[in-house]
Amino acid sequence: MDTDRFKKKLTKRRKEIVALLAHIADKLDDPKDPDVEERATEREDDEVMELQGNSGLKELTAIDHALNRIKVGTYGICIVCGEPISEERLEAVPHATKCQKCI
Repeated sequence: MDTDRFKKKLTKRRKEIVALLAHIADKLDDPKDPDVEERATEREDDEVMELQGNSGLKELTAIDHALNRIKVGTYGICIVCGEPISEERLEAVPHATKCQKCI
């Protein structure tokens, strides 16, 4: 398995998530509109951004774990059964920790 290719893919995605999280944090820090109706809309938007941020943080953690597994030589090995994770699965979810049958 070409772990360098997956490392590049994971590193690229990590940078994208870090940028997205920075953008979300910046938007959430914006001053709120004094208009009550506009504030309600902004609050709904903030809730969506917070959910995106939480999802991004989870993915970032999973990516960091995958990069560590590459470093220690356990990348692509299912944490449940110890069998290799298919490259097709890793292409779809590069930070996958389980093979298809153990999901």
